[in-house]
Amino acid sequence: MTVGTAAQPGHLDALGRVTLALLVFDGFLCAVLSVLFLPSYLGATPFPISILAAAVANLALVVAARSTTGRVRSGVLPLAGWGVGFLLCMFGGPGGDVLMLASVWTLLLLIGSLLPAAVYLWKVSVKAAFGAVSPPERGGTR
Repeated sequence: MTVGTAAQPGHLDALGRVTLALLVFDGFLCAVLSVLFLPSYLGATPFPISILAAAVANLALVVAARSTTGRVRSGVLPLAGWGVGFLLCMFGGPGGDVLMLASVWTLLLLIGSLLPAAVYLWKVSVKAAFGAVSPPERGGTR
């Protein structure tokens, strides 16, 4: 690339690709950690704080991925990493160990972790789709 030439929109350099790959890995890691901390208790009461932590982390990862690339579609990649981690945690380990039990907390983790990021991506994509159409100019002064 020569000096003075603008980069193509949506084109990632090597640092952008590495950053995006790390964000996808962070999504995977977020899923594994949220599953591991799901059965936590506060005294004798179930306290699944990992649902809230995973929701905030996924939203931050999606925003970071989107700001890295400038594209709405790339925001889905950390959520895909989270989904792969969640699916891997569903399988039994050696000796029949199971990380996720069939409980309402597992369903709440799935919904609560993905819904805020999905709503954000939906709002951004709608804004991008309809933001291209500029509002009509009004007469008069501001």
